[in-house]
Amino acid sequence: MLTTTAENRTIAHFDLDSFYVSVERKKNRALIGKPIAVGGSADRGVVVSCSYEARKFGVKAAMPGKLAKRLCPELIFVRGDMDSYSKFSREVTEIIADEVPLFEKSSIDEFYIDMTGMDRFFGCARYTAELRKKIIRKSELSISYGLSSNKLISKVATNEVKPNGEIHVKHGNERSYLAPLPIEKLPMIGKQTGTLLRSMGVETISVLSQIPVDMMINLLGKNGIELWRRANGIDETPIVPYHEAKSIGTENTFESDTIDIHFLKRELTRMTEQIAFELRDGNKLAGCVTVKVRYSDFQTVTKQAVIPYTAADHLLQENVKQLFDNLYDRRLLVRLIGVRVSHLVPGNYQINMFDDTTESINLYQAIDQIKHRYGEKLLIRAAGALFISDKYKNRNNVPCTSIVNPGSAFDSARSKRKNW
Repeated sequence: MLTTTAENRTIAHFDLDSFYVSVERKKNRALIGKPIAVGGSADRGVVVSCSYEARKFGVKAAMPGKLAKRLCPELIFVRGDMDSYSKFSREVTEIIADEVPLFEKSSIDEFYIDMTGMDRFFGCARYTAELRKKIIRKSELSISYGLSSNKLISKVATNEVKPNGEIHVKHGNERSYLAPLPIEKLPMIGKQTGTLLRSMGVETISVLSQIPVDMMINLLGKNGIELWRRANGIDETPIVPYHEAKSIGTENTFESDTIDIHFLKRELTRMTEQIAFELRDGNKLAGCVTVKVRYSDFQTVTKQAVIPYTAADHLLQENVKQLFDNLYDRRLLVRLIGVRVSHLVPGNYQINMFDDTTESINLYQAIDQIKHRYGEKLLIRAAGALFISDKYKNRNNVPCTSIVNPGSAFDSARSKRKNW
């Protein structure tokens, strides 16, 4: 068996270029080539991601929308859609998982892949380049990569060749590759540390790498040792094998803080329905549900409950509403609410012999089929739209589904289900 050491490792870092922007452009081709910012509104929101066209004007992530709009008056704000981003992230993850034995998913759009040993077959550089082409072809998303002996060099290299680039830093060239780069290119150097080092005349990684370790410790404490190692291209951080997340959740920050209880409960219903569909779509059941509330003073509170495993909207909603009623006790304006389910296990929805009937199970199957065929936003529960009362519940005590954008598409699908 081959023993992998720091000397013979080959690590690739893949990074989807402006991932959120790329997904939005895939959904709407009219956005291609224009300055785009994904986030909240320009008045209240924050830039989560932006296109390279916007970056030319100084727009960057975490910047207030108002400032971004001043820097780039032509900036187009697109409200983020985490459902789409998660979907495309999973697609890319599945492509990588099919092609390599060991990889780490470090974020929704970044991956570290262990290519060690491929040089004995196709060659690490060739195989990595082929994998990139396959990801671009199947996902239609732009992606860049850096290939080297460790995670640090690969990540720095990827950032240097983005967007839509690739680079191979060969073994033994780590220090020489880093040497001419500004110190800010090195992960771990933030604004404060960068200012301190530049005040000492340290502007490049080459100069930083020559500072004695003892001096680095005096300057930065224990972090000085790690920074010295990184400046010299040393990084033995292992690949952490990817495991599927054990929870599914969503949250919403409102354009304006609100105290409207009916509106908050409608949002909770909408979120819960969305999560339940994702559970059923992934053949998963949830055994725990959590509700999150953030007040206008930014105090955040959560409550959770362990529940029988389920993927049914109406069962999850009962728990969500009860948790919210117990949680929301300050009667202050609310800035954000969220719902999360956890303790996930593989499995399809199981019929509860005391509460469910064949009709209620068929109802969920029909809803899911229509959502798969025509989009999950075609149908929402009435409680998630405008209102809900007892007279709008069916005989199984399951809230009826409200039709959004009704038309021939729904009528055609409904005619195939007698249980509607």
